[in-house]
Amino acid sequence: MRLIPAIDLKSGRCVRLYQGDFDAETLYPVEPLDLARRYHELGADWLHVVDLDGAKDGVGGNVSIIERLAQLTDLKLQVGGGLRDADSIRRMFDAGVSRVVIGSAAVTHAHDVAGWFDRFGSARITLAFDVRFNEQAIPCLATHGWRTQSQLSLWDAVERYAPNGLRHVLCTDVSRDGALNGPNLELYAQALGKFPTIEWQASGGIRDSADLSALAGIGVKAAISGKALLEGRIRIEELQAFLPNA
Repeated sequence: MRLIPAIDLKSGRCVRLYQGDFDAETLYPVEPLDLARRYHELGADWLHVVDLDGAKDGVGGNVSIIERLAQLTDLKLQVGGGLRDADSIRRMFDAGVSRVVIGSAAVTHAHDVAGWFDRFGSARITLAFDVRFNEQAIPCLATHGWRTQSQLSLWDAVERYAPNGLRHVLCTDVSRDGALNGPNLELYAQALGKFPTIEWQASGGIRDSADLSALAGIGVKAAISGKALLEGRIRIEELQAFLPNA
């Protein structure tokens, strides 16, 4: 399993939100490019970047920083936040981004997103499905920066894109995000059981190397971590098994 460090950008700064709440923001005193270089030096070969301004308002507010991050050699970028049309996706690819992350649009504009798979290729698209559980314990999608709750289940959403060759799915249990209370292992085990050919990426709650090992044991392809890495909660020697270039 690959560990992919996350950098969340808001107004040009590195931040983390608690459970997607824009009013529960933690600012970290580090420049985005310096943080990216630090993760690269540790052995990361991918970086997950979220434009929070784009996710909230539908307009990418950190594009210039993302373009600079994409120019870092030997570090591939997976970028999301406000990518809701083909032009914004093409701009990311032209800037050097390796893979784009599509979230809300995958729910609200499924026809358009299906066409993007044909236009750009399934290998270059990750669908981000952020979930909250309903009263029947079914994971249902939250969209638009987690401010809107859909009744569409995670399973129906994945099934919808199966004919388009869906390959990468980033799944976040919103209740775990930024809480450092452990990933939802049951959710990912169920996801892999239902869709074993999908390269699942787990996000939310990762706090230590034991969590990474547990996700690897289930068969998750990649784990996204932001807060635990930013706050140095995982020792460097414990990270090495999950960083390809360590």
